[in-house]
Amino acid sequence: MSHQSGTVFQGSDPDELAAVLSTPRSPIVVEPLGKGPLAFHGEFFSAGPVTFGHCAYEGDIRCKRLAGGQRLLVFLPLDGDALFEVGGNELHSTPGRATIVDGARNTHGRLYGNRRHLTAFIDNDRLTALLTSLIERPVGDNLDFRPHLDLGAGAGLTLMQLVETAYRGLQGSAPLRRAPLALGALGDAIAHLLLEAVPHRYSDELARPPALPAPRHVKWAIEFMQAHLSDPITIADIAVAARVSVRTLQEGFRRFRTTTPMAYLQELRLAAVHRELTDGPPTVTVADVALRWGFTHLGRFAAEYKKRFGQLPSQTLRNGSDVGR
Repeated sequence: MSHQSGTVFQGSDPDELAAVLSTPRSPIVVEPLGKGPLAFHGEFFSAGPVTFGHCAYEGDIRCKRLAGGQRLLVFLPLDGDALFEVGGNELHSTPGRATIVDGARNTHGRLYGNRRHLTAFIDNDRLTALLTSLIERPVGDNLDFRPHLDLGAGAGLTLMQLVETAYRGLQGSAPLRRAPLALGALGDAIAHLLLEAVPHRYSDELARPPALPAPRHVKWAIEFMQAHLSDPITIADIAVAARVSVRTLQEGFRRFRTTTPMAYLQELRLAAVHRELTDGPPTVTVADVALRWGFTHLGRFAAEYKKRFGQLPSQTLRNGSDVGR
């Protein structure tokens, strides 16, 4: 969708609701629970990497996500109950606390009675890009956020206020529709608030004091890695490019990147594999991509990939291929 584009929906047909909630990558099936009446209405606004919305439902329904997406789903309940099933766990969503769901995991939801909620759906790529800039090293998009946040005070109350401001500022001819820079800053403020206030996989690392500026030889080493990601380079090659000894290079990465040079190189290569599996043509295979980026032991590669991205490389490839269908 284009910047600040909007979708208004209203009706009683489950298939129509499924079409509104689905994306090409992450289709959703909607099923009524019982024989009671069903009605729904709402509005979504896509603002670059963040989509804001307000949804209202009458009746009991089940929403089944058929494939994982690439967004973090933040639900801010106003009325009514919902239950989300994520990775075998149930998350009860009620007014007073946000429910945070990783859309990359196949999520089923059940809505009961009269349910209203605000939403903020944030692209995982944007979250990982912001986090990478904060901790100055590549990170995976399996951030593993704590699923609930109190909306009555502190960061939760601020989150509710920011999402309300964004949603209201996009309705009709409201001013945010004509202020893309302000809207982008508001979206980033919400993303930063989640990263800094909600516990997740990298919270401890984010809470550490900022690293000292990296010396030139560490920057030269990283530039050399990025320029030769698919080449069979060694730590000695990197040290030569950085104009220091291997020992000095290792100490520089330990002090300024809290890792080793080869581990940093592997992080960069895993990110490259992820991009290619996500965006590549349907004819590509996991083995071809892994070998192209220097991963020769496919079993070990698959385990490292899942640890970082929360899914097997074959799942990323399948979900990415679904986009073009």
